[in-house]
Amino acid sequence: QVQLMESGGGSVQAGGSLRLSCAASGYTRVCMAWFRQLPGKEREGVVIIGRKGRKTYADSVRGRFTISQDNARNTLYLEMNSLKPEDSATYYCAAKPPLSYCNFDVSEFLYWGPGTQVTVSS
Repeated sequence: QVQLMESGGGSVQAGGSLRLSCAASGYTRVCMAWFRQLPGKEREGVVIIGRKGRKTYADSVRGRFTISQDNARNTLYLEMNSLKPEDSATYYCAAKPPLSYCNFDVSEFLYWGPGTQVTVSS
């Protein structure tokens, strides 16, 4: 069982930065990810990180966002730079069951945080 809780969302102007955190409990050496979602839209994969640390970014955020993991604190981070209005969404931390193949398939992520809102104004 994995419990996840995001924090760090807020409002920022275009070009600004935010850092999201995801505190995890339970077994955490699993595939983890950040997703985002707008009302009425499908949940979109932002970045995934595998059990061995391999990272895969969505094209829309590559070069601007950075995922990192502090295993000692069981915390996942998402550093977001050069933010754009189209980055505005609710951001979710998610985790797959152990030994799952790590990809962006949202249906395979079993554990989710409640989400944190990010708003980028132009």
